[in-house]
Parts: sequence; structure tokens; C-alpha cells
Amino acid sequence: MTVIMVLLTFAIFLLIDYVRSQKQLVKQPAVQPVVREVPSHVVPAMVAGFQVPENVRYHAGHTWALSESRELVRVGMDDFASKLIGKIESIALPQRGRWVRQGQKIWTIFRDGKSVDMVSPIEGTVSDVNEAVVKDPSLALTDPFGEGWIVTVQAPDSKLNFRNLLGGALARMWTEDSALRLRKRMPVAMAAALAQDGGVAVDDITAHLPNEDWAALTKEFFLS
Repeated sequence: MTVIMVLLTFAIFLLIDYVRSQKQLVKQPAVQPVVREVPSHVVPAMVAGFQVPENVRYHAGHTWALSESRELVRVGMDDFASKLIGKIESIALPQRGRWVRQGQKIWTIFRDGKSVDMVSPIEGTVSDVNEAVVKDPSLALTDPFGEGWIVTVQAPDSKLNFRNLLGGALARMWTEDSALRLRKRMPVAMAAALAQDGGVAVDDITAHLPNEDWAALTKEFFLS
């Protein structure tokens, strides 16, 4: 039931984004398209204690996508996921050349003898994997939008895929909603760990949820 509600919320966010984009198209006069390079770095921003970079697009399963070129997309887990996971014993990445679909399993995280899958925000062929993360999985937690990226994907339909992802104000609303859902599950004394005052959320949030099963909790938020 929770997964259905999350998906419905995600669909509403996308509908709002679509309506806004249509209004902008109506208001804008006809001009020559401007070609510009897409930055390969992320722009920091904080929402409810979590990093939500402005130039990154997000899947509801807490993975992100960033265009490197017309068809090459860099992919990783977001800051909410990194803090919810808390620690990683190992990570199983897809093989280069494997075709992945948007919203389907792309890698698996292992912790304390349990595992959780995360889903791909983009569809295409895995072109590279971050060997540094394989050797040191903690990179995905300490620098999820930088050195902790997971894979790159050759995505011929990236433009279409990106329309199904969240960005800007909608990504911020979605992150606030995720933080609120998680905060409701925490003991009252520990709810401040999500930094409602604008600070930074603590690492390993699951450690503050003694009554929650890590695998079940992460699967709920990661839609896997």
C-alpha cells in the first residue's frame, strides 16, 4: 500500500511538472535554440537535511541521473539513500554491456548479511562501472554525487527517460515528503536527526530506528 502511495505521489509530481512545462511553452516566443554544454558536476542544495543538487534528475527509488553528453548518462544513489543505507559491506554492480530498463534493478547493496536492490533511473546499456566504489563502497555514502557515482549508461532515449524523472522544485517536494515519511517512523527524541532546522541529516539513519528492519525499510523507499 505504501509503495502504491509513493508511486501515486510520484505521478502527481510528474503531472505538475508537465503542466508547468506546457505553460512555459505557450508563454515563450519563438527563438533560435541555444546549444550549451551540460555540466558534469553537481550543484549543491539542501532539503530537509539532505543534498538535492539542482542539475540532477531523480527517480522515485532514490537514484539519480546526470547527462554527460547527448546519450551518456552518469548514475548513482542520492543522499537520502546513502544516509538510509548507513554502511555498505559490498556492492554488486552490473556488467559492462548489460541492458537495463528504467525502474528495474541495476545494483545490489549488502549490509549485515542482508541485501537490497536499487533501480535504474535510466534505460540503456551499461558502458562503465565505478571500480573505485567496488573497492571502497563507502565512497557511495560519503560522496554520492561525486566520486561515489555507480555506473554510466549509454542511453539512446535519454531525452524521453528524463521526462519521467524529478528535478527542480518537484525534486525538493519529493525529498521533503520522503524525509517526513521517515521522520514519522522515528522515536520522538530522535526525529531531530533529520535536521528539520536546515542542518545536515545524520549518517546511518537506520541506527536510530531500532524497531525497523533495514532490508524492509530500504526496499520500501527504494521501490525494489
